[in-house]
Amino acid sequence: MKTQYMIGLAASALLLASPAARAASGVENWTQACATCHGADGVGHTKIGKRLEVKDLTDAAYQKTFTDDQLFDHLKNGETTADGKVKMKPFGDKLSDDDLKAVVAYVRSLAK
Repeated sequence: MKTQYMIGLAASALLLASPAARAASGVENWTQACATCHGADGVGHTKIGKRLEVKDLTDAAYQKTFTDDQLFDHLKNGETTADGKVKMKPFGDKLSDDDLKAVVAYVRSLAK
């Protein structure tokens, strides 16, 4: 009886821990999905970032112009210009909501 209880407890712990173990951190997702344009440091001084005129995400004043929910939506659904050209592709099909929230938290940590 005690053995079955311990096996059940161990299995439950593994099930609860596995989603957290699979979820990448905000910095890992940033590096894979965002750094190409925004740079590893968030300043946007990359070839693509300059062409797209991305904003400096280390600028605390700029970060005050949007909420976490707005940033989450922007990451999930992407951004297009006024004439319909894709400025930033959506990541909602590649990253989970938890992953996107981790990126939002990471972006907030970039502000100086």
